[in-house]
Amino acid sequence: MATRTPLISGNWKMHHNHFEALATVQKLNYLLGEEEDLQVEVSVHAPFTDLRTLQTAIEQDKMPIVLGAQHCHWEEKGAFTGEVSPAMLAKLNVRYVIVGHSERRELFGESDEWVNKKVLAILAHGMVPIMCCGETLDERDAGQTDAKVAGQVRAGLEGVSPAQVGGLVIAYEPIWAIGTGRTASAEDAQATCAVVRRTVAEVAGEDAAASVRIQYGGSVKPANAAELMAQPDIDGALVGGASLDAADFAGIVRH
Repeated sequence: MATRTPLISGNWKMHHNHFEALATVQKLNYLLGEEEDLQVEVSVHAPFTDLRTLQTAIEQDKMPIVLGAQHCHWEEKGAFTGEVSPAMLAKLNVRYVIVGHSERRELFGESDEWVNKKVLAILAHGMVPIMCCGETLDERDAGQTDAKVAGQVRAGLEGVSPAQVGGLVIAYEPIWAIGTGRTASAEDAQATCAVVRRTVAEVAGEDAAASVRIQYGGSVKPANAAELMAQPDIDGALVGGASLDAADFAGIVRH
């Protein structure tokens, strides 16, 4: 069985200017520095305006924290006002880029086709996508969770080689749990993450399915992190609101 290092990612969304981001990452670094043997990988995904500041701090202080981004376009350059290209992120030594977050899909109309283009572009620039999938409350109540999630995974991985699939991250984040305070039970989260892994096996083979890391996202907090991440198919967490506070985020990392 493949060994999968858990990845705990903090998605700061549209919060923290670069001063606040720096203070948060410095406090997080201090808190994580108390851990003698950190068994997980930690990434922070700040707004674009914060990335250069965080890159400098993380690299200068050799923090046990990896720089991530929340979004990008799939083109390398062009007339796309307001967008940021994967090439620009790569120059900042960004390692992980969130793709297809529920808010991007629901609020900005990102399609499965766009998500797939971004996945391919991020990989082409040497970074790792955190590809999100998840269902709405109506879809959940209608018993459509498995079909919705499997369809998103298949579409997002179109044209990605099995070796590349094995190295990326997929985040299951039920849309109904984002920012609501509601969270899937550990059993429900595990069941859907198992669907993700089975779908990866169908698309890219058993080796890729054994290697791909699957996060759970949706109101993850220090109180529920340990139970969620004890599940066999959950390899970390995509954390929203709780990651804005360094102490709470460190508590999740130390689950």
